[in-house]
Amino acid sequence: MEHKSPWGREVTCDEDYSQGRCGPMPPVMAALRNTTVGLLRWAGYTNMAAAGRQLAAQPARALALMGIALEN
Repeated sequence: MEHKSPWGREVTCDEDYSQGRCGPMPPVMAALRNTTVGLLRWAGYTNMAAAGRQLAAQPARALALMGIALEN
């Protein structure tokens, strides 16, 4: 279980290609990626890449996972 989050960040989030390498940026971005992967797992997604593609196409659904509802 402990190896899933780093792998998800490195592969799915392209962490190795991140340009933020100075100051507090690396740990902040790692925390955001961990939160994202954890939220997707909590929502029942098992394939992070597929979930990312699906939610990128449906941003209102992604916001709903965080409890943010868009008004019509």
